[in-house]
Amino acid sequence: MIKILLVEDDLSLSNSVFDFLEDFADVMQVFDGDEGLYEAESGVYDLILLDLMLPEKDGFQVLKELREKGVMTPVIIMTAKESLDDKGHGFKLGADDYITKPFYLEELKMRIQALLKRYGKLSENSLQYGDLEINPQTNRVLVQGKDVELLGKEFDLVVYFLQNQNVILPKSQIFDRIWGFDSDTTISVVEVYVSKVRKKLKGTDFVANLQTLRSVGYILKHVD
Repeated sequence: MIKILLVEDDLSLSNSVFDFLEDFADVMQVFDGDEGLYEAESGVYDLILLDLMLPEKDGFQVLKELREKGVMTPVIIMTAKESLDDKGHGFKLGADDYITKPFYLEELKMRIQALLKRYGKLSENSLQYGDLEINPQTNRVLVQGKDVELLGKEFDLVVYFLQNQNVILPKSQIFDRIWGFDSDTTISVVEVYVSKVRKKLKGTDFVANLQTLRSVGYILKHVD
């Protein structure tokens, strides 16, 4: 499921957005700029919804620090500030979209979907990688046109790698993304599942290009 970080100090609005997106995304709610920055730096989110008028650290500063640290997660600014200068400043700092309060929740969801599609995080089509084809809607996996069964987290893990090609993925980030912050298991489960996937997809371009970075994590190189 899509993971969204919602940084909004208005509890009523935050809960409304959370409830509306519940069936579409796994939404993490935080209520101040410091916590928002901390969460965003984890790199496990597909998209950030960022208010500007926040306690501790305002949204502009959060966005500025994120981009300076190389965190390129797409950001939609949500704010009552509607001046052209404010919007221009937000885009200059690296925002991807801007929605002015009050807004329709349906419009927010459409903007989220459009942005995720632009970044390849939400696709109605199959994911292709060399001789591997995956359909995220049906969970079907094909290798050279033949079905291969990937179960549960195995499937999620492969999709996550395909959506983050040429990106170093630390084991901690993979664990938080696939198993969740509240999981009862340990980070060693990542190695176990990578091993399972490698066995099931043995001989594929995916396995040939999935590199282990010792003591760090993994990187899936673009297929030649």
